[in-house]
Amino acid sequence: MADIYDTTAAQPSGTTEAERVGANIETAGAAKASAIPADELARLTDDIVAALKTVYDPEIPADIYELGLIYKIDIDDDRNVDIDMTLTAPGCPVAGEMPGWVENAVGTVEGIQVVKVELVFDPPWTPERMSEEAQVAVGWF
Repeated sequence: MADIYDTTAAQPSGTTEAERVGANIETAGAAKASAIPADELARLTDDIVAALKTVYDPEIPADIYELGLIYKIDIDDDRNVDIDMTLTAPGCPVAGEMPGWVENAVGTVEGIQVVKVELVFDPPWTPERMSEEAQVAVGWF
């Protein structure tokens, strides 16, 4: 299984998407070797991130990826994807729907078999997890 994105700590402001995802590929790669060829894993990573960026929090004008709601993405050797995500608040009105939106979006990625999304609330989401792009979108930067 390859962790393509695993961060439960806030990313520093100014961290680029490539640095956030790339650093986590290296860390996970040292611990877990993947049977998926590196070029295909890179394509899947890019396509999954692009799919996640099509899912928006209905109350905040930014996508869930840039908001920092995605905590972990694992791709196993059979190309099944496990995603841990959170919400901006546990009482979010779309808590029951958003995991389905994420499953549907990532399920459209060519080569992906099964997508499983789990809501987690530890660590709790904070605005520091937002990328600069999301901060600009909500007028905080």
